[in-house]
Parts: sequence; C-alpha cells; structure tokens
Amino acid sequence: MRALSPVVGALLAVVVFVGCPSASEPVPEPTPVPACAEQSPLRRALFGDTHVHTRWSFDAYVQDVRVTPAEALAFAQGAPVRLPPLDSEGVGTREVRLERPLDFVALTDHAEYLGEMAACLDPESPAWDAEPCVAMRAGDVSATYAWGGNLTEAEPVRFPEVCGVDDCAGLARDGWARTIAEAEAADDATEACAFTAFVGYEFSCSTDVSNAHRNVIFRNGVVPALPTTCFEETDPWALWRALERDCLDAPPVDGVQCDVLAIPHNSNWSNGRMFAVEYPFAPEGEAALAEYRAAMEPLVEIYQHKGDSECSPGFASPLGAVDEECDFEKLRRPPINDCGEGTGAGAMAGLGCLSRRDFVRDVLVEGLLEEERIGANPFRLGIVAATDTHNGTPGLVDEPTFPGHTGREEQTAVDRLQPPPLIPGGVLMSGGGLTGVWATENSRDAIFEAMRRREAFGTSGPRIQPRFFGGSALPEGLCEAPDMLDQAYAAGVPMGGELDLDAAPRFLAAALADAGTDALPGVGLERLQIVKGWVEDGQGRTAVFDVAGAPLPGADPATCERPSDGATSLCTVWTDPDWVPGQRAVYYLRVLEEPTCRWSTAQCLGLPPEERPASCSDPAIPDLVRERAWTSPIWVE
Repeated sequence: MRALSPVVGALLAVVVFVGCPSASEPVPEPTPVPACAEQSPLRRALFGDTHVHTRWSFDAYVQDVRVTPAEALAFAQGAPVRLPPLDSEGVGTREVRLERPLDFVALTDHAEYLGEMAACLDPESPAWDAEPCVAMRAGDVSATYAWGGNLTEAEPVRFPEVCGVDDCAGLARDGWARTIAEAEAADDATEACAFTAFVGYEFSCSTDVSNAHRNVIFRNGVVPALPTTCFEETDPWALWRALERDCLDAPPVDGVQCDVLAIPHNSNWSNGRMFAVEYPFAPEGEAALAEYRAAMEPLVEIYQHKGDSECSPGFASPLGAVDEECDFEKLRRPPINDCGEGTGAGAMAGLGCLSRRDFVRDVLVEGLLEEERIGANPFRLGIVAATDTHNGTPGLVDEPTFPGHTGREEQTAVDRLQPPPLIPGGVLMSGGGLTGVWATENSRDAIFEAMRRREAFGTSGPRIQPRFFGGSALPEGLCEAPDMLDQAYAAGVPMGGELDLDAAPRFLAAALADAGTDALPGVGLERLQIVKGWVEDGQGRTAVFDVAGAPLPGADPATCERPSDGATSLCTVWTDPDWVPGQRAVYYLRVLEEPTCRWSTAQCLGLPPEERPASCSDPAIPDLVRERAWTSPIWVE
C-alpha cells in the first residue's frame, strides 16, 4: 500500500460492501404497489432513518460489527441484534432492541470498496491473504486509516493487492444486487404498508480529509446497474451527472421510472467545501446549474451522531445576534479558525478551518444571496436528520441507554465516555437523530414525494411532530380551529414551500411532544422558535424569534429524573414584524424540548464514582441537552 500523509492517516475510514447473489441472476423488478389501506389526506408524521451502515461498511466490520442488512432492517421493525464484544464464535454479546419500530429506513452502506469487501470476506477468494484483507479482518485500526485514507486522495485507486487477483468490478455488481434484493424483501408492498425500505448507498469521497459524502436514495427498485463511487467520480457535480445519466434519463423498466435524490451530510466536517458557491462548468449558465443542484439535492442532513450542522457560535461576526442554541452538540468549539471566503482541509480529523458554509442556517442565507445575484437559488434545502449508525441499528437514539455507534470501541460506558482521539468522537458523539416526513401513507412513493417536496423535518432523537405553514391569509385564530390543517393547506404552503407575497408573511407554528414509551416517557416542549434569514443591502442577516413557550430549568443532573414542566403541545400564529416588501427571506421552525440529561451525564451516574472517566467532571461537556426538531424552511420572495 502507498504511504499516507499524516492528515490522511488520521481519517477514520468510510467504506463498503453488501453481499451478493450470482451476477447471472437478474436484479429483482419492482411489482405494482397497491394503495395503502390507511390513508391520511392531511398527512401524518412518519419517522425513519436515512443513514445506516451494516457489516458491509468497512468501518463497521473493522469494529467487530457483524449485523447484516437483513438484520438491520428487521431491527428497525422491532427485532433484536447483537453488538460487540464478540464471543468465541464471533457473535455479539450485547443485545439491543428498538422499543418503537420505525416507519421507514434506507440502508446506506458505503458504495466504495464494494467488491474489495466481498473478496476479503470470502475464504475462497485469491485475495484472502492480501495485506489489506488480513488487516481488515483482524480489526486493525491501521486498516481503518489506510482504507479510509485512500478516499481522501485527489484520485483514489483500488488496492491492486486485492483487485489484481480478483474481479472487484464483478463482485461489486453482485453486492449491489444483494443490496437491492434486501430492500425489496423488507419493503411491505401489501395494503398493510407496515414498513418501507428504500434502496440506497453512501457516496464517500473525502478529498483532503474534507467531508463530501452524500446519501443516495432511490424511489423504487428500478436503479442503476452499479452505484456511482469515488473511484469513478470524485466530486458531487460528477455524481449528480452520473445519477442523471444512469437513473433519471434511463428508460423505464416495465413502466417504472428510476428516480433518485442525494442528501449531503456532516457539512460541519467539510472545511467550507460541501456548500462552496461554485459552478465548475457553466455552458448552461450559472442560474441553470443552481437550479440543477437544487433539484438533485433537495434535502440536507442537519444532525447525526457526528454532531449538529445547524449553526455555530464560534464566528467573530455572526450574521445576527448570538444564538445560544447554536452551541448544541458541537464537535468543535470556539475558538475556531475561520475559513472566511476560502476553504480548508482536515475537518474529518478535527483539523483545519471552519466556515459559515459548514452550517445549514448560513447556507440557506447564501442561497438567498445567490438568488439576488443570478436569479436562482442552489441551496433551497429541506431538512432531515439521521443516526449514521455503524452498528446496523437504525433509530436507536434514546439518550440514557445510548450504546454508541461504532462497535467495539464503544462497547462499555467507560469506552464511550473517553475524550476523543485524533478522530473526533468519544464523549463528544451524540445519540443521533431521525428523519420525519408528512405523508399520506407509508409507502415508497408517498415518502419519497414528501422528501422531494421538502415536507420533511429532522429531530435530535425524540419523535416530536412539528407543523409549519406560511401564507399572508392564514387566520389569526387558526390554532383553535377544529379544521386547522384543512385551512392551513388551503390558505398557505407547508414546510418546504415557497411564497410570493405582497403582504407580511404569517406562519402557523405548531408541535406535538413525543409521548415516549412506558420504559422511557417523553418530556414536554419548552419553546417554539422561528429562525429567519434574509438579505438586506446586499448582506445576509439572521434572527431568532421565540414565538411560543418559555425557557424551563429541566432535569436535575444529580439525579437525571425526567422533568415534567413542558407542554404536550404548542401552537401559535406569528406575523413577521420586520418584514420589508420585496425582501428575500427564508424561515424555519425550531422546536425545543425541556432540557434532559445528556447521555454522558446519565451514564456517568450509572458508574461507581471511582470508575468515572475525567469527562464526567469536565465542565466543557454539557450536563443537559435540549432535544429538538427542525422543519424544512419556507421561502418568501
């Protein structure tokens, strides 16, 4: 293997595979799906996880995770799985179960190394004894750095020691066929519509150790013959072109058209690169490319176990007043090195500069500025959240019982509570989040359409149900109306929508608290906040408005007893008092729960005092956490 630079060598690997029927077997064709028996014309909240890794992702297998895709999809529906440490038979010894099943899941094992992983795990493969394979199977952390570090190169190449003696391309095709088959088998295509499984993968380029990853989600089982990987295309523009060529422009199969969207994630690890304002080729003109980008990437993952990407408190000249809630679940805290208008390197190893464009709020404002400049907004992004679990455990987000997300290295509470190594992690990791959508039924078409139109939201774990509508004609007393939703849909647009107004915008902001379970009851809501971004005199601005509720003290970190002062629901109709006619603006709803103990606080309390790591008394680690939900924005022209 070639030598890696120190920065590249610091990167935690992100890689792939997914099993396989014979290459000669045809990819299963989707069958017509009947309408679901349960219909919700005014749409109901469905919760899922759109970022999940199993044993076939290299950085999961190297941490002794052996959960298969089929087991992960069963886990999402309530079945148990077993996590490391492994016993003498190679079986996990920690059993975990999801108390509340999810409505939908997309498994997103890394598309890269799909064939290499197949070869390395097959004792009959001529590549079995190749050094990369031996190190990977041994769980050697050096293999993590080597395999993942390869993807940080400007032009990553496959390992010749593996692919030179085995057919990685053929094995990759077989593995992709297994991925499709697993999703098809788990998806409930009957009228019961009990569970929806999407075909997906993660595109994992990380040039210069700056995150450029995208989760690619397909609408149905008609998909390209192979996923697009970092070995073929090394930047997102090339990925989108490949998805257009191989999916959107491909001929239908039995009348079913391939459809796809990409979801960027962890912009907080991108050194300003993920949302850099760039048009690398522009024969169509910049406006056309901006619209193209917005169509290919209608959503952004705002939160997952690697932290929050909404906003950061660390910039010297914020676009608005300091927002204390921007300090939520940050891997990197002030002081920071500001990228300014440039970009940097090394973020996935905790290195390099941070940029405003690493955070969704400022990216939304950047989109308004671009629309002023060229007449099109490349960053018209809806909002989702996910776990990015590498344990094959979609939706396992409860704070008190958080088992970690990365297998062996987080197998005990003491392990999880350690300070992060060079790769950010340890006690700084969060419990991960969930994607919510408002859909008429639990089916692939209905959920995909909700994501496409951005009627979607993300939560930091709880199943909060936020509603957000905008329109100048929304009635003042809408919260008390028995037909509130009928009126809201008739007189306005929901989250993800666009308004062209000549009067001040009015918003319906509402949310239901998560009721929780018998084992872990939910807590009440604290506040509803509307976050506004706008352009004034050619400059971006932001503001946060408390529109319902008030701050609450929350849990006592000495006992972590669940608080009970929050509201079961909050609702208000709010009119922007500062609206200026003709001013471009974007608004989203942020819902805050009453503060509860962070997972680290709860697990510190569960240890005898003499066994508690130093992080248990580190004032830099918050005792409490305000769980939350973020809606997709509404844009006002």
